[in-house]
Amino acid sequence: MSKLTNTLTTKRFVIRKSLIGKNTIITFTNKKQENVSYNHDEVYNTHKERFEAMNCFAKYKSYTNSNAIPAFCRELAL
Repeated sequence: MSKLTNTLTTKRFVIRKSLIGKNTIITFTNKKQENVSYNHDEVYNTHKERFEAMNCFAKYKSYTNSNAIPAFCRELAL
């Protein structure tokens, strides 16, 4: 597995099937104008069963939250 880290800046918290295994650090700005960063693979792997059970993840292959990092993922923020 590659140790290369990719970075991505978005407008919201996102977990996408297309980013799984890409070792991506995602940074977004929340509603309080705070920058929040997280390791996409670490969040996905820690909560894999939860994401896979979501209808949006099955239908759209992604989960997003435009307001903040979800409460169940906050301990994984960088």
